[in-house]
Amino acid sequence: MSGERLIYLPLGGAGEIGMNAYVYGYGKPDEERLILVDLGVTFPDMDGTPGVDLIFPDITWLKERKDRLEAVFVTHAHEDHVGAVGHYYDQLGAPVYARAFTANIARRKMEEHGHSDKAVRTASPWPEQIDVGPFKVGFLPVSHSIPESSALVIDSPEGRVIHTGDFKIDTNPVVGEPFDRALWEEVSKPGVKALVCDSTNVFSTHPGRSESTVGPELEKLIADSSGMFVATTFASNVARVKTLAEAGEAAGRSIVLLGRAMRRMIEASVETGVLSSFPKVVSPEDAVIPREHLMLIVTGSQGERRAASAQLARGKYQGFQMKEGDTFLFSSKTIPGNEKGVIRIMNAFSEQGVDVVDDSSGLYHVSGHANRPDLETMHEITKPQIVIPMHGEHRHLREHVKIAQSKGIAGVVAVNGTMIDLSGNAPTVAGYVETGRTYLDGSTQIGALDGIVRDRIRMALNGHVVVTVILDEDDEPVGEPWCEVMGLAETGRSRAPLVDVLEEDLSQYLNRAGAKIRGDDDKLETEFKRIVRQTSLDEIGKKPEVSVIVSRLM
Repeated sequence: MSGERLIYLPLGGAGEIGMNAYVYGYGKPDEERLILVDLGVTFPDMDGTPGVDLIFPDITWLKERKDRLEAVFVTHAHEDHVGAVGHYYDQLGAPVYARAFTANIARRKMEEHGHSDKAVRTASPWPEQIDVGPFKVGFLPVSHSIPESSALVIDSPEGRVIHTGDFKIDTNPVVGEPFDRALWEEVSKPGVKALVCDSTNVFSTHPGRSESTVGPELEKLIADSSGMFVATTFASNVARVKTLAEAGEAAGRSIVLLGRAMRRMIEASVETGVLSSFPKVVSPEDAVIPREHLMLIVTGSQGERRAASAQLARGKYQGFQMKEGDTFLFSSKTIPGNEKGVIRIMNAFSEQGVDVVDDSSGLYHVSGHANRPDLETMHEITKPQIVIPMHGEHRHLREHVKIAQSKGIAGVVAVNGTMIDLSGNAPTVAGYVETGRTYLDGSTQIGALDGIVRDRIRMALNGHVVVTVILDEDDEPVGEPWCEVMGLAETGRSRAPLVDVLEEDLSQYLNRAGAKIRGDDDKLETEFKRIVRQTSLDEIGKKPEVSVIVSRLM
């Protein structure tokens, strides 16, 4: 026995959808040489993370071992896989490998954060492999909803692992490489120790549909529409953007792209050769065209407040305004958690007399993830010894393991922080690592447990009162305490202003308090907080957050 082992450790993306970060290591325990697959973000919401800009995986464990980190490999250019590369590069320092399109996006992210784009290295697809420490890593093309998506073939002294990344089985994806079953069978022939596999659509029981099935339906819809036609989809779904543009062009409409992300993805596609052709695009300034001959393709399919869709719903955007008789299409699936924002936009358009079309018919969108029958096909092609589900909530991972086990394949549920030893003939849990989330709050990275966002939520729920009191050198009050109130009703049960009631109660207490209490800032603060909360509860039924400022004249 060499005493060396092959480990798999998800730091993000296992037990959740988004924020992907997966560590592989080989070597003696606690001495393994490491690689990281993907480094993504997830997005905040006003309920749980108000004011936060982005959410990253907590990579503390990896930072503490960065001297053992050989490289970062990015499977594709979706934000939940590449979005944190620029934010974390200075903390990890390892080179980043990606295929041309993904590398283009990653370099832009590096430049945004002041890092050299030379840290991103362009990799060729399989059969090229990159030697990093004890690993040989190759990018195996796979179809998804963004160009040049790849699985990773990770060879180690302990055997071959295939990390699928996000994928679907689509032999005609419109843009990008079709799924090549023969190539996958050839790669799997030497034997696959572990298949680490996308689990997003494990509960969808029908086979996935090809991207190519969307075009004819879009052409019919656009041709039958009067007024201006506006469509939104994921900016990264270059195939869909192209299909929408071609359908609009076929209907005799001029195409306008609205939204920075939309333009950036099309530019990257052209620069890297992913797109060899795209319908002629008119700039917003030049789109002085009758409405019935105009089609806008816009960002904001998930209800994002600052994106083009939301701005159009609120009024004008870059000179365009929706009117009665226009059509707005959501050529996308609403990600769970985004329903409120999307419905808000739909209703705003409806109030303007705009006809809103969503994907409830299943005609105008197909998923980029493998459904259950396609996952079973992947198992059949690769014939792995072990299946480790990833990219899914706990229920997705558990269901995926059940499917594998029903076919006689060993499976293990490994959520974030679970280190799996892949050595030998069966997976074993080698230990647990503390994981969590890191927030980008403005320009600062903060820990999820730092209390900052928790305090913000408490202030949002309960309001805030600031109490100020001035004492002289003899601990006697100089004037009365005064209050500043934010986020609370102005008057309460007594029908007097809440501020007046609070200040009166605080003043009475201060005048009764002995010299011992008045001389102790901590005791004064504790009592003032208690009085403010109790008085507020009596007056308005709320216990606010309270800050106390004690100033002393020397």
